[in-house]
Parts: sequence; structure tokens; C-alpha cells
Amino acid sequence: MAAKIKLIDSLAEVDALQAQGRCIQSATPEEIIAGATSDIYFIKTQEILRRIGRDDCQVTAEIFARKPGIFVGIEEVLGLLQDAPVEVWAQPEGSEIVPKRTLCRIKGRYADFGVYETAILGMLASASGWATAAHEIKAACPDKPVGCFGARHIHPAVAPVMERAAVLGGCDSCSCVLGAKLLGQYPAGTTPHALFLTVGDTVAAAEAYDKYMPEGAARTILVDTFKDEIEEALRLAEAMGSRLEGVRLDTPAERGGVTAGLIAELRQRLDMAGFANVKIFATGGLTPDRIRELAAAGADAFGVGSYISGAPAIDMTLDLKEVDGKPVAKRGRIPGETPNPLLQKMK
Repeated sequence: MAAKIKLIDSLAEVDALQAQGRCIQSATPEEIIAGATSDIYFIKTQEILRRIGRDDCQVTAEIFARKPGIFVGIEEVLGLLQDAPVEVWAQPEGSEIVPKRTLCRIKGRYADFGVYETAILGMLASASGWATAAHEIKAACPDKPVGCFGARHIHPAVAPVMERAAVLGGCDSCSCVLGAKLLGQYPAGTTPHALFLTVGDTVAAAEAYDKYMPEGAARTILVDTFKDEIEEALRLAEAMGSRLEGVRLDTPAERGGVTAGLIAELRQRLDMAGFANVKIFATGGLTPDRIRELAAAGADAFGVGSYISGAPAIDMTLDLKEVDGKPVAKRGRIPGETPNPLLQKMK
């Protein structure tokens, strides 16, 4: 069994912490569990409470959001609190956020979890923001597959967290290897332009992919690297026949982007040539409105990156509602527990 990580709860421990010269600047799991990502005022609070003999006070803390969305991140919070002697109630992951409704309740000694407020709120805020954006994307095409391709747009330390949240929010798959593994899935993805540029020809690269990739890997091939997308799609279909499952459009904005007109024409020409089985997979700067437009034109599936990865966090607030069994609250809040029948005992 791994040794319990010592919680940073004094200014002396902050002074002793060294961070310069790191090759990767993100926090490690051990540093997060130690409280090294906490706002300093929570550590100051711990030191003051200890010095005045109030570090044993029992509290009830509640977390809420002011905006609607999809609640995700509580599993990571439970991991953070796994060694803390506290009780936790929360809504399940993937449930609806109702503004001002209690999403999570923590009971225990403030000294055992107060330093974690920064990390807890950050975990819930970021994951819920990403999940909410994924939910909006999926709502635009409920009957068509959507994959999350957002890992390239954010820091790699949090890319798996983002992609996991996206799937919990509504995406059918994600491309980040670790994000998919966290969900017990296999990462989903096609091929980058780099493959075609290094091989030098779309059909040659597609045939190599077909030859060497496992049977379960989708034969969906990019068609916008060298030639007109429709010309390349028809070349591929002729060369691969029934082995070709789909073609992916990722036309850059410099060439007009992926448009409804392009998809409609591609669908018609594939059908006329006898390739109605070939699906059209659209990617590149997609939003819910664009997805609705492209789906109506004939797109069969979508890959979405920046709309999800760049989603704003859903701000979370943590309030103390009881201290040593007495209902309390700062001005503007109601003292005591706020009931929510969706809360489940999780720890």
C-alpha cells in the first residue's frame, strides 16, 4: 500500500517547496494531493486554526454552480479525498446542473479537506464545462456519432480529463489514448494529413493503412490533402471498394472549409457512382449550428475539437453551511444544509 501523502498545511511547508528547473510544469498527482495547487489563503487558514486551537472543528461544506450544464468531475474529487476522513454526497456524473442547487456536500474536519477547495472546484468546474459543451454538440446530431478530437488544443496534463468529460457529456468516443483508457474504451481516430504528405499519395497511404492496421480500425480516410475532395473520394472508393467505410473532410478555412454544399455534392456523386455505403465524416472547427447544417446536407459523423476543449468552465462555489453542528452562512446565503434529493452518498 502506498504511503499517505502529507498535506501541506503550514506556511513553513510552503516556504520549503521547490519548483524551479522542472522540464514539465504541470502538477503531479502527488503534488495535487499534497495541496501544492491550493490558493495560499487556504493554507494560511489552516495555520491560523491550528494556532488558535480550532483545527478540530467539524463543518459541512456545499458546492453549487450558478449556470446550468452537465455535472462531471466528482470521481476525480473522490480520488483526491480518498485518504481524507470525510463524508461526501454528490449528484452522479453526467447529471443536470440546476443553478444554485447543491451538487456536492462534504462533512468532516475542516482541517482534513479545507486546503483542497481550490482543487475540488477546479476539477468540477473544468470537467463540467467540457461535458456541457459536448452535450450541446451531441444535441445537434443525436442520431449521428460524434468523436472528441480536442486534446491538441489544451495542455497535455489535462487532455485526458477533458476527453473523459466529453464522453460523459455526450460524445461517443475520444481520440486521446489515456482519455479513452480512463473510460474503458479504445481511442478512436482516423489518420492525420502527415501520413498522406509523407507517403505522397492519398490512395497509396490509404492502402498501406488498410494493409497494416487491425481489422477493427475504421477505414475512414482523409480526402482533402492533395486534390479536390470529391475526386479523391471517388479514387479511393474505386481502389478500395467495400473496404472503404468512409471519407473524412477537414478542408481548411483557407480553401473554404467544410461546407454543406461540398457535403451534398460529395454524397450525390458517391451515390451515383455506386458507393452509397461510404460515409461522410466531417471535422474542422465545428459548432452545434454548423453540425446541424452539415448533418442536413448528408454528413454521417463528426469530429469536434476546439468547441469542447475551449469551453468555459462552469464556475463552482463552495460554502460552509454548518460549523460544529450549528447552521452558518455568509451574507446572501441561507444557513444550514440545502436539500437536493439527487445527492448520493459516495464516501
